[in-house]
Amino acid sequence: MTRSNAGAVLAGLRRLLDEDAPLPGARLPAERELAARFGCSRQTLRTALSVLEEAGEIWRHVGQGTFRGPRPRGHPVRENILVQATSPQQLMRARLMMEPPVAAEAARAASSADIGYLRGLVQAGQLARSRGECEQADARFHRGIAETAGNPVLLGLLDYLAGARRRAAWQQEWERTYRRVGASEFTGLHCEQHGIIVDAIVRRDPAGASEAMRIHLETIERVMLARP
Repeated sequence: MTRSNAGAVLAGLRRLLDEDAPLPGARLPAERELAARFGCSRQTLRTALSVLEEAGEIWRHVGQGTFRGPRPRGHPVRENILVQATSPQQLMRARLMMEPPVAAEAARAASSADIGYLRGLVQAGQLARSRGECEQADARFHRGIAETAGNPVLLGLLDYLAGARRRAAWQQEWERTYRRVGASEFTGLHCEQHGIIVDAIVRRDPAGASEAMRIHLETIERVMLARP
């Protein structure tokens, strides 16, 4: 995306605010919808949204969306405290409780476009090389499954859990794991498991998708929590 096109996206977002969300607190469409509307990548869209957020024209909250106006004062205190207190072990157990049923729902709800999108996320993960690229690819894949399920409540809950992955405790555990196994663990076994989950979604096999997700998360849990 060229600089001029990025500027066009920013200008388009400002028009959208004026025309469709003129009042403080008005909610903007989801990122996926906005990217399609402006014909840009999500990264370009997020860059433009960041400019608006820094200017106080919008505020964003994981699991709730993007809203017109400056962030409400003191929001969100309780959520931040809870996320900061979450240990990697607690996070993985929560994911094991939630994500297999979400994968099952994705198998019921997936459209042909969703399947193509998920296949692309698997391929992107296979190309990751650094720790940061691996983590970003993994986060995009798991969010893609939740997006495919099509339930905003489930998506919001999983986005909330994903916030814990940006906290220091998780990053330290991930860094220790990455030093031990390297990118090959992610681009090999983990991406293969991502592909198996998508294969079950393609077959419209909710039980198979749920089981594949459970096996995948248990693999991550074993790798992260194992001691050298």
